[in-house]
Amino acid sequence: MSSLTKITPIKAFSDNYIWAISHPNTKTIALVDPGDAAVCIDFLEKNHCRLNAILITHHHPDHTGGISELRAYCQQKQWPLTVYGPANENIPHCDVKLAEKDIVKLEELRLSFQVIDLPGHTAGHVAYFANDSVEPILLCGDTLFSGGCGRLFEGSAEQMLNSLTKLSNLPESTQVYCTHEYTQANLKFALAVEPKNVALQNYSNKVNELRTKELATIPTSIKVEKQINPFLRSHEQAIQISAVQFDSKSQTTTLGTFTTIRRWKDQF
Repeated sequence: MSSLTKITPIKAFSDNYIWAISHPNTKTIALVDPGDAAVCIDFLEKNHCRLNAILITHHHPDHTGGISELRAYCQQKQWPLTVYGPANENIPHCDVKLAEKDIVKLEELRLSFQVIDLPGHTAGHVAYFANDSVEPILLCGDTLFSGGCGRLFEGSAEQMLNSLTKLSNLPESTQVYCTHEYTQANLKFALAVEPKNVALQNYSNKVNELRTKELATIPTSIKVEKQINPFLRSHEQAIQISAVQFDSKSQTTTLGTFTTIRRWKDQF
């Protein structure tokens, strides 16, 4: 990410983050997964910004619900707007349908994103990855959370594991922008799975301090998540032992362990 690029959270609903991407040389912004148009329009007007791009990761309404109203708002202002979204999902008013390795160029924001296919949470879920700058950034919707991963609504455990493995292979300095403030709850589960993980204990303390002050725990980084997130660590013996303790029939393979701890989290 360019040192000048700014990514600002717009809070929506109870725990969603809509990300506003801006650059000081322009008053143009892009929005990521705007489920609520009202909070976005309020942000645009308070900051005297012009919206020209919307990036969508998947079709769930809390990520797409604001598109129609934002489109109408931009038409009223006579602002050109492009909506980008996954090719394999039904995204309202989607102008550019995207799949693995497609490139999204946001010229005014000096950013180019590569599209990554991430089936699991939904069948056609995608992420946007920018690595043409100082600090790589990942906009990953509901696939990877800090300390957790998305529920398997449409995909299999194997698909989600493959998707998370793709993300864990990105540069460790990558800043991870997911779309929910789930970190505290995720870490309670992570500590149940891997209670002796010192990095996890320290991170949990830091997160609790942030949340006490009502501060965001996002972005996280790929480096941090590889140290603390059980869903990126199902190859580790400590996680595999915990999975067997939860379910004696759990297979001590990476996929078997991942499948068990995802089921465990659903019941936690």
